[in-house]
Amino acid sequence: MTDLPNRALFREQLKRELARLREGEQLAVLYIDIDEFKSVNDTLGHLIGDELLKSVAVSLGNCISASDFVVRLGGDEFAIVQTAIKDREDVADLVTRMYRAIRQPYQCLGHQVTTDASVGIALAPQHGGDLDQLLKNADLAMYAAKAAGRRTYRFFEPEMDARVKARRVLEMDLRQAITDGGLEVYYQPCVNLQDNRITGCEALLRWRHPERSMISPAEFIPIAEETGLINQLGEWVLTTACAEATTWPDDIKLAVNVSPIQFKDDTFALKVVAALGASGLSASRLELEITEAVLIRDDEAALAILHQLRALGVRIALDDFGTGYSSLSYLQRFPFDKIKIDRCFVDSIAESSCIVQAVVNIAAARKIVTTAEGVETEQQRDLLRTLGCTEMQGYLFSAAKPAAVLKQLLFSHRGRHETAETGPRAPVSVRRARRGFQI
Repeated sequence: MTDLPNRALFREQLKRELARLREGEQLAVLYIDIDEFKSVNDTLGHLIGDELLKSVAVSLGNCISASDFVVRLGGDEFAIVQTAIKDREDVADLVTRMYRAIRQPYQCLGHQVTTDASVGIALAPQHGGDLDQLLKNADLAMYAAKAAGRRTYRFFEPEMDARVKARRVLEMDLRQAITDGGLEVYYQPCVNLQDNRITGCEALLRWRHPERSMISPAEFIPIAEETGLINQLGEWVLTTACAEATTWPDDIKLAVNVSPIQFKDDTFALKVVAALGASGLSASRLELEITEAVLIRDDEAALAILHQLRALGVRIALDDFGTGYSSLSYLQRFPFDKIKIDRCFVDSIAESSCIVQAVVNIAAARKIVTTAEGVETEQQRDLLRTLGCTEMQGYLFSAAKPAAVLKQLLFSHRGRHETAETGPRAPVSVRRARRGFQI
């Protein structure tokens, strides 16, 4: 399709170039992955996608010198072998020319299409004189570029191989933990900023590794999402948390995070029904937290699922609001029950107060609850209260707790509030003095 050499011919040519290398000479292998190519196929069709690949092939060919060559490895992946290089600057110059070329808008069958790429680079002989080792290292560098946010390039570093091996081990351990029941659900309370009452608890997945102790969700959740394990984990957390919440006071709500991957499952609403049915938890007490990522990719399909959940009586919260696009159209197209203000605004509340105030005002106008995440100081709490934020969540009140500890906290906290309200009445003279003071 692109008139470029394929993967088999690429290996043959590269093998010959490696055999020709003399002492002091080096070459570079650049693995190039077109970013978001699948979305072009999905939205504009495969014919447009094919035209884009042809155009990219021409652009790459125009960037190289006579002694270099470019190939198509398959799908949306290309490679360039750059020969007779002196140092990394020569490779960086080629990458700069390549980005300048492929970032120009392409005209594909009447459609203007823009694209970008993630690039991994391995140098011979220092990153491998052996063909397969060199290609593996270029591939590792490309995935490092993707992990860095795409649209960039990375040279291979030995640490990349170590990270990949560590990740593979962690994935195997995670699968074993799922099989052995080595995961547990913790719960972090959410409290009303006006009267300090606990209004709900957020279910948070925790993994106590037998050798590494507690592993951060920031480390294992991305692995679960990449491998598809998140669907199994998410369903287990939902079922477990719903059953636990039935042992709490009836007015305490349960919040459960939902991954964008879970939302791709057309049967997700049925899984929510099953969890509620098995536990006996009222749908009105369940609050599902989603992020903008759920809506960005396929907002019509996501909105359809959200309406299914709303029809069940389940509450919906928009999590991490303010950290992404934060499109106000989301608030207009779907009646969210809650907006969670990201902790990055709470951390710098003095500087971010005007932003928080704007979010609170918008939410209040639409009768949406606002919850501030990551509240750790009394100063943050007091300012959030002044700004009109409804609820807070964070270490100032309580960290996430195991189920048994959380249950004790709920009932002891409830008992203190009830005692404060219905305890011994003050003498008449004191009550009159209080009324006079209030007036």
